[in-house]
Amino acid sequence: MTVPSSLATPQANRRHSNSDVRQVVLLGSTGSIGVNALRVAESLGDRCRIIGLSAYGNTDRLLEQIHQFSPEVVAVWDESAAAELRSRAVRVGGKPLKVLSGADGLVEIASWPNANFVLSSVVGAVGLQPLMAALRLGKTVALANKEALVMAGELVMAEAKRSGATLLPVDSEHSAIFQCMAGNARGIRRLILTASGGPFYRYRKSLARVSVEQALAHPTWKMGRKITIDSATLMNKGLETLEAAILFGMPIDRVDVVIHPQSIVHSIVEYEDGAMLAQLSVPDMRLPIQYAMTYPERISGLLQRLDLAKARSLEFFEPDFHRFPCLGLARAAAAKGGTWPAVLNAADEVAVYAFLEGRLAFTRIATIVEKTLERHRGADRLTLESILEADRWGRQTAKELLS
Repeated sequence: MTVPSSLATPQANRRHSNSDVRQVVLLGSTGSIGVNALRVAESLGDRCRIIGLSAYGNTDRLLEQIHQFSPEVVAVWDESAAAELRSRAVRVGGKPLKVLSGADGLVEIASWPNANFVLSSVVGAVGLQPLMAALRLGKTVALANKEALVMAGELVMAEAKRSGATLLPVDSEHSAIFQCMAGNARGIRRLILTASGGPFYRYRKSLARVSVEQALAHPTWKMGRKITIDSATLMNKGLETLEAAILFGMPIDRVDVVIHPQSIVHSIVEYEDGAMLAQLSVPDMRLPIQYAMTYPERISGLLQRLDLAKARSLEFFEPDFHRFPCLGLARAAAAKGGTWPAVLNAADEVAVYAFLEGRLAFTRIATIVEKTLERHRGADRLTLESILEADRWGRQTAKELLS
């Protein structure tokens, strides 16, 4: 196995120079990843400059970030939120702040001419078109939006290869694999992703009456609401399995999952001779974010050190596909390929938000996804348009099943 050319190849450390300064557009700046990315950026000093920020609609937090980082441009999803920002007359360096909105605004900010680095941490399918826009222009993209890669992985990787863009993984599992493969990209037998198991894997047998509050109580990670529910159903690990197969050019049947409640081993690469390389650290997203922002260098940062003596035991278990069927559904969609992963992702988004709104039982999330996939017939050709249509169809079908 060799790493796809569009994925950056780990190198030896080199000195910092002016040409290495990251001119960053951060998509999803008010979410968990975005907030951590800004903390990392601040700690990096003159290595990193924030020139663009986007948020879904949290204008109060976005305004705080604007005042702190003085970007050139911002984007929000809703035009009313954009009008609010404009009305508050935010100025940067005496010049009006450029305020964009909607899907077109996300694409424009991802294409911003002065940016050489785009970190995408938006949630869901909305991240696909801005990702493609940044790749078309050959930018370096740090990707924390797994849904875009799940939906259109083949097209994403082809576009990155065509333009010479660089993809850097930010999800802790894929960053771990990337780090383990540094100088060791040949002779790989399989990739092993670790999963915390969420709040229910070890300590709850019945999932019939799971509440929203219980599902959001993740034992090791602090994340957004949607990804936290996906972690509880193990759909998140299913999506990450697809992501790993795409990023590293590995067949889906050679990407495995083990439950690791301590969340200290972030992933493992197993080689043909039986050797395994693993990346270990405390569970903190600032490490993979910083690695992407400073790549290929490693520098001292905000993260606390892992004390192995205090960690004591590291446990690993086989995943339970019967109790957590979303993991199997994701692998099945990956095996079919084409537009099936896009439909999987669309149905899951609809079902998860229905659960968060109290309209669907926890165990019915997998049911909605499964029934949506059963109705799908696939597309004749895989294009961006066919993927977007599959996403639209999957959402509509899942909503019909909900009613």
